[in-house]
Amino acid sequence: MIQITLIQIDNYGPWTVTPGPRAEPDLQTLQSRLYGDLEREFGAHGGIVFFNRFDNLIAVSNGMDYDDHLLIQQSIRNRYPITISMGVGTAETAIEAQKIATKMIQNGGGAQSAERCEILNIDSLAEDEDSFVQIAHIDINDITTNLTDKKTAYDTSIKVYEVLLTLMKELSEIGGMCFFIGGDNYMAPSNNISKDQLRDALKRVDEKTGIRLKAGVGIAKKAGRAADLADIGLEDIRAGLTDDSVLIFNDLD
Repeated sequence: MIQITLIQIDNYGPWTVTPGPRAEPDLQTLQSRLYGDLEREFGAHGGIVFFNRFDNLIAVSNGMDYDDHLLIQQSIRNRYPITISMGVGTAETAIEAQKIATKMIQNGGGAQSAERCEILNIDSLAEDEDSFVQIAHIDINDITTNLTDKKTAYDTSIKVYEVLLTLMKELSEIGGMCFFIGGDNYMAPSNNISKDQLRDALKRVDEKTGIRLKAGVGIAKKAGRAADLADIGLEDIRAGLTDDSVLIFNDLD
């Protein structure tokens, strides 16, 4: 089972324009700092946070319980002018777990409700014996030669985000999610997606975007360890240790 936590800033839209519009650089700084702090806090428990839309962040939080989430909420409240609410759900696939987590947070009130503050609604938690996280680290083949050193920086970004959107759509159809993590890299919580399914999804993205992809996949009880194994798999592909475009390392064997 994969455990997903949806994190949402409380009443953020109205706060950004009260009592008047706040300086945009200050808002961007707050969002980036919040993401960094949440990454550190969840990472201390073996989790991973994806910035998603910054005012809405998605974490893979296997191994974390109610008190762990509550302490993070309290820490943010003590250090920021805003508060955060969280919804938590578990399921066999990442896409289903985030649907449950979304429902949990929506049950606590609207995103721009002045009454909602630090809601923590948990549908279920992944028990240790059932905890299972599969993460794929996907990257673009030879982006430096084909894009970075030939195209403008902005044109390269257009292609990178085109690939992201295509990956998001393809993986969501088979139960996964995908997030941009910088450079030419993407990370995909991919529970219950087989090696053949992932390889086929990457091929479909290749065909639609003209961009070749490869992926290392890690499987473990917690997201941090799964991501580490995925990184190792990707590095082995880069080093030419396998001809396959997808390499899996399983820490549960």
